[in-house]
Amino acid sequence: MNSFKFSGTITALITPFKKNGRIDIRSYEKFIDWQIANGVDGIAPTASTGEAATMEPSDYERVLKTAVKVTNRRVPVIAGASHNNTEKAVELSKIAKRAGADGLLHTNPYYNKPTLSGLIAHFKAIANAVNLPLIIYNVPARTGVNMSAETTITIAKAIPAVVGIKEASANMSQVTDIIKGTPANFAVLSGDDATTLPLITLGGAGCISVVANEIPKEFSDMVHFALEGDFDRARKLHYEWLDLMNANFIESNPIPVKTALAAMGMIHEVFRLPLTPMTPKNKEALLEVLKKHKLI
Repeated sequence: MNSFKFSGTITALITPFKKNGRIDIRSYEKFIDWQIANGVDGIAPTASTGEAATMEPSDYERVLKTAVKVTNRRVPVIAGASHNNTEKAVELSKIAKRAGADGLLHTNPYYNKPTLSGLIAHFKAIANAVNLPLIIYNVPARTGVNMSAETTITIAKAIPAVVGIKEASANMSQVTDIIKGTPANFAVLSGDDATTLPLITLGGAGCISVVANEIPKEFSDMVHFALEGDFDRARKLHYEWLDLMNANFIESNPIPVKTALAAMGMIHEVFRLPLTPMTPKNKEALLEVLKKHKLI
């Protein structure tokens, strides 16, 4: 396995589309370079923020190959490869490995609602098939099931390839138990921008972030200050940008963040069905936040 450390700010990358709905590779390349130039510590393409659920395997591979090529080993590429069919999750993971990804991001399987033994078997099947570190992803709002701290700790101990978790339960008591119960080198990353600072104060490693798409430098600065123990400066940035963190979720992610980036002139405002443009009322509220921060 590679030697990258998964910590700091890892951007959950959007995928830009042309007006005809095809991947906008040119914009994607420029966007990744801009992210790295502004201090992010990694990128996580082809996850929910990247609309991977609407990608055919050819799109999926092309996006990952582009990300790997542009990063050029400057930061790790953690490929979202989730699927609730274990065989398809393995297939996506193999594509990611061939493309040159440095790690994999996998949710607990949605809809199926597997037991603990099923979760262990699912993640073991991926680990056995693909020699890459795995970050598991607990996101109850999308999967319908919360992975308890006990479950996460059991998985971390049973599968050495599982090196961290993107924890999006927003439950700080659960986060505390995970950090306490997992090995010292197990990376607990926030899956919610707004809970990143408290998670780091408990011993977390950073965030796989949505808002870093819009403000990579500012959010990276906040995370780095917090990891260095400079909580006064981190807290100031947290509260300064909290309204944008919250505005990104007034509709389903990534609708608001892509709308914001389009307003900032970085991508076209194009989504793949079943995602659709924001309602006028919510879009107006989002644009007001962007104007307040002089992003547009």
